[in-house]
Amino acid sequence: MSLSARKAVGAGLTGLTGAAAALIVVMLGFILWDVVAGGWTRISLEFLTQAPSQGMTEGGIFPAIYGTAILTLLMTVAVMPVGVLTAIYLHEYAPKGGRLAGLVRIAVQNLAGVPSIVFGLFGLGFFIQFVGRGMDRALSAEGALTYGQPALIWAALTLAILTLPVVIVSTEEALRAVPREWRDASLALGATKSQTLARVILPSAVPGILTGAILAVARGAGEVAPILFTGVAYFLPDLPTSFFSQFMHLGYHVYVLATQSTDVEATKPLLYATVLVLLTLTFTLNLVAIVLRIRSRRAAASGH
Repeated sequence: MSLSARKAVGAGLTGLTGAAAALIVVMLGFILWDVVAGGWTRISLEFLTQAPSQGMTEGGIFPAIYGTAILTLLMTVAVMPVGVLTAIYLHEYAPKGGRLAGLVRIAVQNLAGVPSIVFGLFGLGFFIQFVGRGMDRALSAEGALTYGQPALIWAALTLAILTLPVVIVSTEEALRAVPREWRDASLALGATKSQTLARVILPSAVPGILTGAILAVARGAGEVAPILFTGVAYFLPDLPTSFFSQFMHLGYHVYVLATQSTDVEATKPLLYATVLVLLTLTFTLNLVAIVLRIRSRRAAASGH
């Protein structure tokens, strides 16, 4: 192929890539405009701070906001230590070509491809029926159901498993990006492997690890299918009082308003406003994580 032909092909591919990116931006802009236009007039202090009323056609969505935020926080606390430690083992300590590391990588790859509704059924069977009922048999009065029923903690753990592959893969990529020379220099100066990991590798990998947290939070906050069987409730005006309480969720609230309303026109403004709040909450969580990542990257670059 001649030089001019290669340039023409390159220009064509660049144009197609740019057109695809522009199409995505236009579609996202249209969706956001539709949501904002349909929901911003319904947003008010009352809507954000009160519980639903009048068959979910009046009042607010505060229990759903609180449930979504606390669920996402618990999920992040549950998934980050396990995901980061697994990635450290796979990249820093597992022998090359080891059987255990290979099995873990296969499990992570398969977990990433499992439909989210299957995670919900797994959470129902494992966490509620097996772990929860086992705790009831051991800790509760005979016949009582204290732990073996849908609850906030079981939904958070189910979402943690759902987002675990994201954290492991992104953390491994962050560890892989640390130059090999830095490890060799630390070891040559007499530091042990654990000291090199704690003082050289992990500080440099923090921005990439936070990227994994961002992706996990973004996916976990918007997922509904995994929590259908494990903890979310149709209507709960009261806030969850413990890890073993049921809760409301913005995503499930949107689903209920969109599919089970007896008066579509009356609930349409509430539906748009709830979607707007869910998107705002997700974007805010992402923004906080991005700011933390940028600060960590600057601190690592300056040596502090």
